[in-house]
Amino acid sequence: MALRIHEAWILLLVIPALVTPAAINHEDYPADEGDQTSSNDNLIFDDYRGKGCVDDSGFVYKLGERFFPGHSNCPCVCTEDGPVCDQPECPKIHPKCTKVEHNGCCPECKEVKNFCEYHGKNYKILEEFKPSPCEWCRCEPSNEVHCVVADCAVPECVNPVYEPEQCCPVCKNG
Repeated sequence: MALRIHEAWILLLVIPALVTPAAINHEDYPADEGDQTSSNDNLIFDDYRGKGCVDDSGFVYKLGERFFPGHSNCPCVCTEDGPVCDQPECPKIHPKCTKVEHNGCCPECKEVKNFCEYHGKNYKILEEFKPSPCEWCRCEPSNEVHCVVADCAVPECVNPVYEPEQCCPVCKNG
């Protein structure tokens, strides 16, 4: 057993000596960036100008062919000068639009918000509601809630009392 351990130590000492920098073939490893010569000089890239159009994914279209480049829903036509794309003046989307579809060249609003939201509850347009005894609110056509808070008169007694479900204090003892 002692002999085998001794043989293993000899191999560990000899192997690194066999692999020296002179033993490494430089053709096996890529050159450093500074040492590299441009190997792309002999590649030929087709020039499609005047012959067709290329989209973002590299697909080639013939002259006169309609296509939709990238994520656009607006069509383009391939011409000798390159793609000519529709760039229409799209109508603005309503600010209260809740559902927009992108089926055509311009986005379209398919659903407009026709309610008001106030403290987690929805109210119809022109609906009036009373969130508290002193507050009256209305859902306006602009989808905004406008509220009015009651202005209570100063009671003419020393100890006014607030009754449940009443906004202003009342005098109990005259």
